[in-house]
Amino acid sequence: MNRLHRHLSSRAAILSAWLLGFLIVAATLGAYWPALHGDFVFDDRTWTTDVEKLLRDFSGLWRIWTEPTALQQYYPLTGTSFWLDYQLWHWWTLPYHVENVLLHASCALLLWRLLCKLEVPGAWLTGALFALHPVMVESTAWITERKNVLSMLLFLASLLTYGRFSSFWKEEENQQNRGWFYALALLLFVGALLSKISTFALPPVLLLLCWWKRGHIRWKQDVLPTLPFFALSIGLGLLVTWLEKHHVGAQGAEWDLSWPERILVAGRVPWFYLGKLLWPTDQCLIYPRWQLDVYSLWQWLFPLGLLVLLGLVWLLRGRLGRGPLVAFLYFVGTLFPVLGLINFYWMRFSYVGDHLVYLSSPAVLSLGVVLVGRAAAKLRQPLLLRAFALLVLPLFAVLAWREAGQYKDAERLWRMTISRNPACWLAHSNLGFVYVQNGQVDEAMIHYQEALQLKPDYADAHSNLGNAFRQKGQVDEALLQYKHALDIEPDFAEARNNLGNTLLQVGQVDEAIAHFQSALKSKPDYADAHSNLGNAFRQKGQVDEAITHYLTALEIKPDFAAAHNNLAVALLQKGQVDEAILHCRKALKIKPNLADTHYNLGNALRQKGQVHEAIVYYQKTLELKPDFTRVHLNFAIALHQAWRVDEALVQYEMAIEINPMEQGALNNLAWILATSPEASLRNGARALELAQRAHQLSGGNHPQVLHTLAAAYAECGRFAEANESAERALSLAISQGNSGLVEIIRNERRLYQAGKPFREALINRK
Repeated sequence: MNRLHRHLSSRAAILSAWLLGFLIVAATLGAYWPALHGDFVFDDRTWTTDVEKLLRDFSGLWRIWTEPTALQQYYPLTGTSFWLDYQLWHWWTLPYHVENVLLHASCALLLWRLLCKLEVPGAWLTGALFALHPVMVESTAWITERKNVLSMLLFLASLLTYGRFSSFWKEEENQQNRGWFYALALLLFVGALLSKISTFALPPVLLLLCWWKRGHIRWKQDVLPTLPFFALSIGLGLLVTWLEKHHVGAQGAEWDLSWPERILVAGRVPWFYLGKLLWPTDQCLIYPRWQLDVYSLWQWLFPLGLLVLLGLVWLLRGRLGRGPLVAFLYFVGTLFPVLGLINFYWMRFSYVGDHLVYLSSPAVLSLGVVLVGRAAAKLRQPLLLRAFALLVLPLFAVLAWREAGQYKDAERLWRMTISRNPACWLAHSNLGFVYVQNGQVDEAMIHYQEALQLKPDYADAHSNLGNAFRQKGQVDEALLQYKHALDIEPDFAEARNNLGNTLLQVGQVDEAIAHFQSALKSKPDYADAHSNLGNAFRQKGQVDEAITHYLTALEIKPDFAAAHNNLAVALLQKGQVDEAILHCRKALKIKPNLADTHYNLGNALRQKGQVHEAIVYYQKTLELKPDFTRVHLNFAIALHQAWRVDEALVQYEMAIEINPMEQGALNNLAWILATSPEASLRNGARALELAQRAHQLSGGNHPQVLHTLAAAYAECGRFAEANESAERALSLAISQGNSGLVEIIRNERRLYQAGKPFREALINRK
């Protein structure tokens, strides 16, 4: 009976654990629901769309692992996860977010399991608090921080597996297969390091746990097995630290701190995070960057207080137990890379960030739960811990839900950041960029200028402000801003590219080419610069060179709609109409609302004689961009070719209204008014007026315009002048070798000599 009772109790405990685990996962998904359909924000694109060339095939995957500078940071396992995402869902962001949330929830479950093995009271509550704590939102809802959730999962898995090898659990573990557990723990640790280097602290944590559970550390059984872990940790740590400085860019004025200043930062950072974990209010993606003053006594209270706290938990370890000391050492030790003693890139914006405390937070949460549990026991109120859970967990879930909502799109994220940190120059600049993309150029300029007031040497804001000026047609101001940006950062590829675009716009093609080439020297895989260099070469008539750069841009970035469109234009110039149509269709598949591409596709289809299909694309062009002046003329020609003459007349008139100097529209409209077989459409006087204007604009040396002028004179009954114009048109057509036009003019001239006007029976292309 006792055995049956124990069996039933064991099954009930297992079912209860599974139910609690399910509830933690479900609650985590619910808390992060607002972020699940969020876009890529902040630097998400540096791990996704900006490195598409790496994500497309196995050669890119090989580079991710073998080239330390292929990605923003040398975290190849994290890069591999994004490589797999690209293969499975391309740029559909929902699965990216779901994966992050599930990884975070799995971390919470592994943390619960680890604390159970370590016999820490309230393990399930610590796991639940970790899952729902709002400070963890930044690591989970921000796609880039896949680094955090993936590395934490492997870190905890390595700890659990090593525990099976080392047997620092209190209960006796099965000693079989210890070597396999050791190998697996080492492999999991390597995976953690290759996901994010912050997990470097695992080897000292292993020794810390051994000391905590046994009260001493043995050389052979405890220290010796951790030496390979230390070697990997130190080796990869040094590599990533060097890359952080020389590849990521963690050097310069923002990192130029004296050692006393670094000590002030290091002493204050743990207290900041402790406050946020215990009282998570006023969270911000980018917190204000502290103003350090080594002569300020109150700032020295932070490092001094940290030392005092360390001394207290050490001296009171006999009374309090070793647990608080272990929690303190774990918390501060895992924070070491982000204490400011060594350079890390985030210091450019702030000395602290919620995502930087992700790995360290379990120590504080676990110790907090233990203290609440002890208080409940001391007060003889066993329900106190449950009341605490019922109060805090829903509160944390609501706060996490609120924080997750800001990751839905970039505008929300930066607006929220500015509301909590108005002096954040990065947020102002990035919000300006969002406004430019939305067509709100004036609002964008306000934020760019605010960013530059806060940080005058911010090259990105100068470059972005230049883009805004260029959109408003203020070219001189734009050029000035780009030059400011390049004075600050001479190798700033984006500013070079923007400067080249502006020079191209004002016709300084050679200067533009030089800047595009400089941009590509700094950043060879810069698809936009390749495409823009192609545009410059195309303007110079070097179409083959242009096509080469368009193809290079598309090799780097296959979903680059503008490059597909530009390549289509170049191919049309080369007479490769079918290839042009193919690239237009590819561009529209990527971005269906590109007015330029609809127009170019209409032109290509018209060249192939598919005028009815071309008309559809011209109509779509005008729906998307009603003020697109170029489309009216070609649209009218297509309508004329389709014998929809009434509609063609409307489009020609609109083209002339927009641009009274549009020679083609003047000429073609005059032709219809002079030669239409329908009397209701003919208007000789208007035709002659239009033809004379076209003739004047052409300089009197255009055979087709003279051909139209002759028809207009004939329609007005002025046959002598019609015959004279036809003769001049014939002479020019012969000198130009236009045999088709020569035959047409000769036939029409016979009518004029007979005193008859010409009536168009078949559609002639003008």
